[in-house]
Amino acid sequence: MASGSDRNPIIIGGLPSQVPDFDPEETREWLDSLDAAVGERGRERARYLMLRLIERAREKRVAVPEMRSTDYVNTIATRDEPFFPGNEDIERRILNATRWNAAVMVSRAQRPGIGVGGHIATFASSASLYDVGFNHFFRGKDEGDGGDQIFFQGHASPGIYARAYLLDRLSEQHLDGFRQEKSKAPHGLSSYPHPRLMPDFWEFPTVSMGLGPLGAIFQARMNRYTEARGIADTSKSRVWAFLGDGEMDEPESLGQLTLAAREGLDNLTFVVNCNLQRLDGPVRGNGKIIQELESVFRGAGWNVIKLIWDRTWDPLLAQDRDGVLVNKLNTTPDGQFQTYATETGSYIREHFFGDDHRLRRMVEDMTDDQLLHLGRGGHDHRKIYAAYKAAAEHKGQPTVILAQTVKGWTLGPNFEGRNATHQMKKLTVDDLKRFRDRLHLPIADKDLESGVPPYYHPGQDSEEIQYMHDRRKGLGGYVPTRVVRAKPLPQPGEKTYAALRKGSGNQQIATTMAFVRLLKDLMRDKEIGKRFVPIAPDEYRTFGMDSLFPTAKIYNPLGQTYESVDRELLLAYKESPTGQMLHDGISEAGCTASLIAAGSSYATHGEHLIPVYVFYSMFGFQRTGDQFWQMADQLARGFVLGATAGRTTLTGEGLQHADGHSQLLASTNPACVAYDPAFGFEIAHIVRDGLRRMYGENAEDVFYYLTVYNEPITHPAEPENLDTEGLLKGLYRYKEGTAGEIPAQILASGVAVPWAVEAQRILAEDWNVRADVWSATSWNELRRDAVDAERHNLLRPEEEQRVPYVTRALRGTEGPALAVSDWMRAVPDQISRWVPNAYQSLGADGFGFADTRGAARRFFHIDAESIVLGVLTELAKTGAVDRSVLKQAIDRYQLLDVTAADPGPAGGDA
Repeated sequence: MASGSDRNPIIIGGLPSQVPDFDPEETREWLDSLDAAVGERGRERARYLMLRLIERAREKRVAVPEMRSTDYVNTIATRDEPFFPGNEDIERRILNATRWNAAVMVSRAQRPGIGVGGHIATFASSASLYDVGFNHFFRGKDEGDGGDQIFFQGHASPGIYARAYLLDRLSEQHLDGFRQEKSKAPHGLSSYPHPRLMPDFWEFPTVSMGLGPLGAIFQARMNRYTEARGIADTSKSRVWAFLGDGEMDEPESLGQLTLAAREGLDNLTFVVNCNLQRLDGPVRGNGKIIQELESVFRGAGWNVIKLIWDRTWDPLLAQDRDGVLVNKLNTTPDGQFQTYATETGSYIREHFFGDDHRLRRMVEDMTDDQLLHLGRGGHDHRKIYAAYKAAAEHKGQPTVILAQTVKGWTLGPNFEGRNATHQMKKLTVDDLKRFRDRLHLPIADKDLESGVPPYYHPGQDSEEIQYMHDRRKGLGGYVPTRVVRAKPLPQPGEKTYAALRKGSGNQQIATTMAFVRLLKDLMRDKEIGKRFVPIAPDEYRTFGMDSLFPTAKIYNPLGQTYESVDRELLLAYKESPTGQMLHDGISEAGCTASLIAAGSSYATHGEHLIPVYVFYSMFGFQRTGDQFWQMADQLARGFVLGATAGRTTLTGEGLQHADGHSQLLASTNPACVAYDPAFGFEIAHIVRDGLRRMYGENAEDVFYYLTVYNEPITHPAEPENLDTEGLLKGLYRYKEGTAGEIPAQILASGVAVPWAVEAQRILAEDWNVRADVWSATSWNELRRDAVDAERHNLLRPEEEQRVPYVTRALRGTEGPALAVSDWMRAVPDQISRWVPNAYQSLGADGFGFADTRGAARRFFHIDAESIVLGVLTELAKTGAVDRSVLKQAIDRYQLLDVTAADPGPAGGDA
């Protein structure tokens, strides 16, 4: 062995090699003892001794480094397993009935004339994992709190429906409506957990891979936040996330593990169903996914419980004196274990136990059938119970349970462990008979040979069903169940909105800052102020929200254990265990997960939270669009602020930050109410309407998305006789043209409204054109209204035909309409077919770039002078002006020269 002086002074394997040895003689004695153990008893015995020493060192609170992975055996030793309080025989019979009904439901959904399919194999592998939870751990909501929050693995939904059927929560009619949500309404069942489609049943949508684990972490964190803020008592709630080992390849699955550990979320348990298979084949055919995940979770600071082998392995492991069996388990790759799940007992004897005489001796008294039934831990109720109990009692860390199972377990040799099992949706008659026999169900052959296979129910008065009801009663009610108990919130008075409605006076501010001013006033409201949850991805200062630090403070369960470097400043960085602001670091995905957890608190815990998520506009719908769908699916509510919006408004940052398309992406989300306001008074009315619609009487399951800008402008006072209805519907006449004789209409949104007003002046002074300026607060809502009208008219031709709002608003106006915004043309083009005037648009199509605002707008031809040209071009088409004026305008305003444009205001806070 090299001496300390011969080795590099770095930490090697967690051991500080540069620490001086103050007693070399004692060190030599310990090393000699280890050498003797290796020489006389072998490496495996020495390894065992070393592991026991490490275990004892931890018991004595000696700081030794964590091992990244442990042996490929169960973490909880047989001697440490707790008493199992259930009746395992009854629970097995319940589980067998559930397994049968889940598989039959999917098979019946694949019958001729239907063919909607489904997935059987995932639940077959994880059925025991769920059943132990249902019988002994998952808390319901009957006690008046939120109970436990359970993120069910999406592809396992048939099993959850099958159990609900046994409990008389669903009928046979429901099961036969699987994946037929409209044609079998009101008895249709959604394919996967979808709260929007089944709002009284499912709580969390999970089938978008990776979003379940991410959502579970931030749900557990939100539970702690909600309690710390005094909003709801969540102390009894535990978050359970059931995940697949293949799903853990998604970056979202592992990306926020350290947050859970850092904040000590011991109210969170991941259960990873390690059936070793993805959709097409092995997760790690040449490796070991459980060992890999153990290393990842341990390194992130989680408590790891490995549940690999069932009780049939206990006698073998007990006689493994020299560790040869453990070594074999450690070195056998997952792909080979998958093969063992599909092979015979004789194959296992030859290929697993046959290459070492000590292994052969272990199993010489076992039959091939016994070897075949050496099982995986995720199918053993007692060992699952032990793992769940240990997880629930562990303090200070989140826990992950890595449970090995067989995909397609009990479904028969055509399904179990096969690479194609995920895509197999129908059982043949022979499959059904084998399956029935495996489950010991009293179903006659003739019932399987004619027509569709029957469901099985032991009877409402049977021992099994009464047991199920008793267990759920003892645990606080049925799960999954979604309950909305939150009461409508009182609405802020007019005074709250007064500052924005009176304008900014001589001061120039951006619309982002205008919103922040309103948010401050809302957070001061005595009735609902504490319910606001500001969320930002390390950008509070960018958005001018650092003024909230001293009063609202940043949530941190540990508080602030250091002296802030800016503690002497007025706007010093402040952290607190009761802080109101969520600062999730540079993680838009984490922030959006916080948004969803807060936005659904009205259902999860029966208490409203009002999340306000502010982010760099480009990094919202583009970067985390899948989560906004998750938000819609979870019926979450709240405000989403795309700050620094627009293709040309955020100077200097360039292409990656230049957002000209998020409004278009937002239009694809049916739950998203999207606005592009120009002025503070518009923001005031939109936010007030959002609070009413989301938190008032008859609350709606929508969320509000506002795009706001960082360009400072002078905000006008709210006009007299403001058309508030038009503002909220998406279009109102902001400034009527008063000079010029040739009529035209300019529709603009957001930061483009001031350009339109300037174009209105130029048109009147230089070209005798009288243009009205309209503020299009929401192109998306205008289109949505028009589509609704057309749908009504299509199906009700005998009734009075509806006219889209945009058509009614512009009907009677004169001249062509030109639309302009800082978005790509496709955004305002959404309404083109319903505009009664000749219609054209200008937009910032293409990639953004870094330059002055003026140069960028001249390049895209959306500035005031380009708007003038656009209006003149449309007028020339009708002969209202001569076409010669178009070239005159181009030359006069130097529209082909970006350097000729006024650079515009530089910089701009928020």
